[in-house]
Amino acid sequence: MEEIKSALEIAMEKAAEIGGLTAEEKERMRDQEKLNSVLAEFNKGEIDATELWKVLRGEGKPYLLGEAQIKLIDSLKLRDSQSEFQRKREGILAVETLKDDQNTPEVELNLDSLQGIQKRYDEEMKRAYNDLKLRVERNPELRTRRIQQGDAVVIVQLSPEEAVEHLPEWKDFLSEHNRRYGQEFEKAIKRLRGTVSGTV
Repeated sequence: MEEIKSALEIAMEKAAEIGGLTAEEKERMRDQEKLNSVLAEFNKGEIDATELWKVLRGEGKPYLLGEAQIKLIDSLKLRDSQSEFQRKREGILAVETLKDDQNTPEVELNLDSLQGIQKRYDEEMKRAYNDLKLRVERNPELRTRRIQQGDAVVIVQLSPEEAVEHLPEWKDFLSEHNRRYGQEFEKAIKRLRGTVSGTV
């Protein structure tokens, strides 16, 4: 069976073909692979923010801290559960405490902003869903669906929840809602990236 090569091995082979890597480049690539490995463990929930902090503190390489934070920030999603977001938040803040030039209050402010966007996203979606569900419950006609089966038309009775999922208004709402909040979330992510990298 063919052995699977790591990204480091592949990159080193390619570099060898075009003239080789310097010792510094090789070291950076090894560091990169270690960082990716520890972040993979963190993202799978195998280690927590405290363990992440200990590993990165032991590395003693400042450039890895910024890279770790950027990778953690890029893993944040609008639809992350509260517990998932909290875990990533703790990881980002843990890494911030290791930096010489810390900006913890600003990082926390940016993370609060992201959580605020998530909360508004969820609340607005629940409100719209409940309004449509109430409308469906009051109008039995909206709970029926005609399905063509061969030459016959069969009328299917839907639950209020199923009926909402088939409403064009719900599909339109979801599309616009995801677009609008997705853009707002991405802007906030950009601000957070700028804050941790010192470009804001």
